[in-house]
Amino acid sequence: MRSAVAELPDEDFAKPSGCTGWLVRDLVCHLVIDAQDVLITLVTPAETEPTRNALTYWNVTTTPPTGEDPLDALIVRLAAAYQEPGLLKFHLDDVGSAAGRAAELADPDLRVSTQDMVLTAADYLAAYVLEWTLHHLDLIAHLPDRAQPPAEGLARSREMLGKIAGAAFPASWSDKDALLVGTGRRAPTDAEKAELGELTAKLPLVLG
Repeated sequence: MRSAVAELPDEDFAKPSGCTGWLVRDLVCHLVIDAQDVLITLVTPAETEPTRNALTYWNVTTTPPTGEDPLDALIVRLAAAYQEPGLLKFHLDDVGSAAGRAAELADPDLRVSTQDMVLTAADYLAAYVLEWTLHHLDLIAHLPDRAQPPAEGLARSREMLGKIAGAAFPASWSDKDALLVGTGRRAPTDAEKAELGELTAKLPLVLG
């Protein structure tokens, strides 16, 4: 993700992202805050047993975001304050690389606390694989020539989303299509709806 952002030309930051109401620059600002959250959470140990795992971490609804949430609007104002795309790139690389090192050093069995939940570090970081894979797809939603998410991350995210849905996505689908349709980032075609069968009624899975 850091590399994908670093390679974006400045003009791409003013283009729309796959997140409703956010430009690419707004999404990158959100990624900076995500990286800060990882750092904070990994140094916030918990003494109690885990209450959530990588799948139950999410609050799942079927209502897509409108972009009008106050926190979403705050991100837009924060992103605008950077003014220069290079500053956003630098901040993401700085905080993101630190979060990556912290993740590599963390004991997978360490219990950590975030948002009134307790998870193992392994489950918490697995949830972020899904989070950042989806946001990588958001990053390039209108930039088809930019770097795609890693295949391993796409496959793992598809597997997790299928478990959250309670059913696997059609085997003929690519991992990318399963994630885009499954989370409401793209509407399914009529043919895809037929392949989804009863799973259609559960979609989209909006993860919050």
